[in-house]
Amino acid sequence: MAAPVPASTAPQASLHQRILADVESSIVSGAWPPGHRIPSELELAETYGCSRMTVNKVLTQLARAGMIERRRKAGSFVARSHSRAALLEIQDIKAEVLALGLPYRFEVRERHKRRSLRAEREVLGLLDVKPAGSVPTQVLVLDCLHYAGPRPFCFEQRVINLAAVPAAAAQRFDVVAPGAWLVDHVPWTSSEHRIRAEGASDVAAAALELRVGAPCLVIERRTWHSEQPITHVQLTYPAEGREVIARFSPSQK
Repeated sequence: MAAPVPASTAPQASLHQRILADVESSIVSGAWPPGHRIPSELELAETYGCSRMTVNKVLTQLARAGMIERRRKAGSFVARSHSRAALLEIQDIKAEVLALGLPYRFEVRERHKRRSLRAEREVLGLLDVKPAGSVPTQVLVLDCLHYAGPRPFCFEQRVINLAAVPAAAAQRFDVVAPGAWLVDHVPWTSSEHRIRAEGASDVAAAALELRVGAPCLVIERRTWHSEQPITHVQLTYPAEGREVIARFSPSQK
């Protein structure tokens, strides 16, 4: 297992400070992502030529700071930060990842422009619109994977109603993710959120590097401009380290 890359080599720094700075650097830089197993006390002691007691004091300090988790008989691991998904907001996944102190990137895995299927018209809410509900419309279907550091963070499955957003058809979404692009370019007047716990499907499990059926948090959202559906998106997150928050205000009569 790789030792941390030395970050502080100044001769005046104590050995304790050097080890602490090196381990912190490996975590903050993303070289050791959340869940990564940290080298054992014995391995670190051999790397730095010091006693295990010195290493133990460093790891204890990091555990108290919430940067690592120490598990009896299993070792020490980089702590998994708790990511918060806002219930009543259209969350920017990039901002969510950056708030965890991790580098962000995304990739579009599937992109199809075509006539809508009935199931897609149903999730968009077009079946509720008469008489056009039963008439196929053009849609853009996207599968995207968002990363926090080297690890998959969120699997996005999105359908965009091109009758409402014709400009989306020309977008490659290679620089800005679809959700962020829609928020910046398309005014929306209402949104519906559904949140549930669900086992990972075959597709989601493969994308998120989970076992099929692993617990996930799923956020399903539809947005409209006036009465016209804009998009439907399903965001699937690994359940570990996720929490949902909502802030409410008293209703105004």
